[in-house]
Amino acid sequence: MPTDTTAAAASTGQQAAGTSGRKKGRKGRLLVLVLVLALIGGVAYGAYWSVSTVRASFPQTTGSITLEGLSGPVDVRRDGYGIPQIYASSDEDLFMAQGYVQAQDRFYEMDVRRHMTSGRLSEMFGAGQVDNDAFLRTLGWDRIAKQEYEEKLSPATKKYLQAYAKGVNAYLEGKEGKDISLEYAALSFENDYKPGAWTPVDSVAWLKAMAWDLRGNMQDEIDRALLTSRLGPKQIADLYPSYPYDRNKPIVQEGGYDEGSGTFEAEGGSGDGEGEGDGTGSGDGAGSELGGGTGAGAEGDAAGFESQLTGLQRVLEDVPTAVGVNGDGIGSNSWVVSGEHTVSGKPLLANDPHLSASLPSVWYQMGLHCRDVSDKCRYDVTGYTFAGMPGVIIGHNQDIAWGLTNSGVDVTDLYLEKITGDGYQYGDKVVPFKTREETIKVAGGASRKIVVRETNNGPLLSDRSDDLVKTGKKAAVDSAAPDRGDGYAVALRWTALDPGRTMDAVFAINRAKDWDDFREASELFEVPSQNLVYADTDGHIGYTLPGKIPTRAEKHDGSVPAPGWDPDYEWTGWVDQDELPYEFDPERGYIVTANQAVVDEDYPYTLTTDWGYGARSQRINDLIQSKIKDGGKISTDDMRQMQLDNSSAVAKLLVPELLKIDVGDPHVREAQKLLEGWDYTQDADSAAAAYFNAVWRNVLKLSFGHKLPKEVRVKGQCLWVEPANTTGPADEAGKVRECGQRSASQAQPDGGDRWFEVVRRLMADEDSEWWTTPKRGTRPAAENRDQLFKRALIDARWELTAKLGKDIDTWSWGRLHRLFLDNQTLGTDGPGFVKFVLNRGPWKLGGGEATVNATGWNAAGGYGVVWVPSMRMVVNLDDLDKSRWINLTGASGHAYNAHYVDQTEKWAEGELLEWAYSEKAVEDSTTDTLVLKP
Repeated sequence: MPTDTTAAAASTGQQAAGTSGRKKGRKGRLLVLVLVLALIGGVAYGAYWSVSTVRASFPQTTGSITLEGLSGPVDVRRDGYGIPQIYASSDEDLFMAQGYVQAQDRFYEMDVRRHMTSGRLSEMFGAGQVDNDAFLRTLGWDRIAKQEYEEKLSPATKKYLQAYAKGVNAYLEGKEGKDISLEYAALSFENDYKPGAWTPVDSVAWLKAMAWDLRGNMQDEIDRALLTSRLGPKQIADLYPSYPYDRNKPIVQEGGYDEGSGTFEAEGGSGDGEGEGDGTGSGDGAGSELGGGTGAGAEGDAAGFESQLTGLQRVLEDVPTAVGVNGDGIGSNSWVVSGEHTVSGKPLLANDPHLSASLPSVWYQMGLHCRDVSDKCRYDVTGYTFAGMPGVIIGHNQDIAWGLTNSGVDVTDLYLEKITGDGYQYGDKVVPFKTREETIKVAGGASRKIVVRETNNGPLLSDRSDDLVKTGKKAAVDSAAPDRGDGYAVALRWTALDPGRTMDAVFAINRAKDWDDFREASELFEVPSQNLVYADTDGHIGYTLPGKIPTRAEKHDGSVPAPGWDPDYEWTGWVDQDELPYEFDPERGYIVTANQAVVDEDYPYTLTTDWGYGARSQRINDLIQSKIKDGGKISTDDMRQMQLDNSSAVAKLLVPELLKIDVGDPHVREAQKLLEGWDYTQDADSAAAAYFNAVWRNVLKLSFGHKLPKEVRVKGQCLWVEPANTTGPADEAGKVRECGQRSASQAQPDGGDRWFEVVRRLMADEDSEWWTTPKRGTRPAAENRDQLFKRALIDARWELTAKLGKDIDTWSWGRLHRLFLDNQTLGTDGPGFVKFVLNRGPWKLGGGEATVNATGWNAAGGYGVVWVPSMRMVVNLDDLDKSRWINLTGASGHAYNAHYVDQTEKWAEGELLEWAYSEKAVEDSTTDTLVLKP
């Protein structure tokens, strides 16, 4: 007989034996024993924590629990990996149970997320988070989320959000922090923080965090402006080449924009009309009024503006990431193949979003099933969602499957503002700021007050970038205000700062039955703009680009900060939904999205100047073509193998030239020989991959790294450098000493596919100024391409000798390219002992930057893994039970729970788990069943 407890009784942590969901056996007991010994050895913590402290927060996964508010019983079935499948008889019960179950597994993560989105991290973690909170309050995510909830969302969506919040709060009822998560037990040593009730707005606000990390080219705007401190317009243009349409295909290859109807036609369109832009941008960073992005006016003003942007960059680096790497380097793969080219005769759909590595994973796997799909209960959907949000973000229902990748569409613009004591200049007038005062509560300290100032272009981010003591001043400021010294402030215009309906879109997509439903639902997916791929059980495939996408005046392409005082640089409106690109059942029989250009050069709107450059997408296109030529068919496992492709596009370009270099040193020659016969795949055990990536890193360092300004180089890296801006004289000594200012994970040159394209275009110009580098010690100077390649071969040999040893037989890419999983709060900033308890790793990985298996690393900062395929899935539309999936970590957010990182090893090996969907398949895979009773 199953045990029967109440929610309050369950909250005490008194659970029946075997209800924790942990795998039984010697290994589980050993983990607990190791933890106990560690706890006993810890200072302060060991005296308090015990086995019961560790187990107290583990979820009850068998028996039954009574929840007030349910209208009927709900079954929660978990498989051997702790992944829940929920069965209910009404929508409200389904989403209430989803809230309860996600809180069981991940409430601490949910709590931290909502404190981040509302700018209240200081309430949990103290004064060290005040600057972050001030910035997040300036953005005002929670304020916009409240507007969305109150003014924009449908009654049904509000009902679901309320039910979800009710479920979370049922879990919290009567619990102390230590009963919820080990992290709260750790926090109790620092402050008396106690979690509060969950609200529907807490769920909606998470979409703002998602949009922030997927916001487009804001970082490129900042970088292009900062580069002007040492580089001229042509040099900046070299570093931001236009998209290579001649080599890498866009997503949409059939159909086009029809000038006559003013719509995008999937099977036609004139494609030859003139519009507001070519969809590509030159990438040269030139703005007519801003003088190449440095700001108008005197030289001192330009220097002051650069200081503002540098300060803003520092704030951006410190803001906690939500789902990505602060908007930099984020990618993803998704593609869909029609039944014409598959073994089963029905479509296959693959997706693997590339995001920052976090513990627990940003994704949460689950199924939401109505026992009988009807008007009363409308959902039968499974996939990946976010803990803290109802519904499913990526996955499939009984009729359709869908995946997401970041479109990269430019939905953010930075504006320079000329401010005075009375407000900001707009046209020939001075307009008062819109202001609000915010109070930041601080655990263990006094509250802080800030004043947020807004222009017609958005909030002043520059108020947060330097001396925060001064930011509390009222709108009627004087010359002591933090942004007065140079005459410019920096404001942000961003689509996510307008209330939207994306939460409605989540539920509408979850219910969609066919392409028309899906397209209609996707129109609600306003922010962030994403590439959506589609397949259905009737055999159709498709792609659509939704989103609230701004239009700009002709002189403004969004590539550099714009003058806010000039009305000609305002956004002029939005691209109409009927004008946005899409494809449906294209003749080629497949669609690939991997952050490349969405459309060709004839599209009349400038969607962005900063697409990904297509290295991954073209490789996927080529892999599909190689499988289907001569009538070949693609299987589910073929899709998995494509996701694991490690081939390096830049290695194919450079290695033939590197092998031509005559190196005299026998030790360097020994390393060079590793590249002979190498197939360019970056497996974890490959010595050739290790050496090539070291050479690539040194090519970038020697060609570009020493010539870039300090604002984009690695923090603390100090160099005597030649001024790279050839339009101005050097100082008397001919060199200047500059120290880098950017974190290692975000510095330049990062080695991504933009740098692939930069180097590719320079290859024919063997005497370019970029191929020069000075002598260093006994290592030779370079005055042309081949001399620099020789120097890179030498430097790479001795770098790896220092890192991996003199014997090249012991080298491997995985020894350099390692993944560490850190708990995103106490695992990064907590005491060393707590980090030991919460963090995991390392894992030695294959893959690399801009490969399909995109285990990203930043060449400026080192070889460690910075972002990863955060999950992988392949959906089989012929038999949904033959679909496969994997998560980066596990279902649980509880350290030492059996499901904390139980998928990671399989993920690292490229394996996928069985993905049960039908009731019979779920029943067969179930190991634990919990009944939630009204």
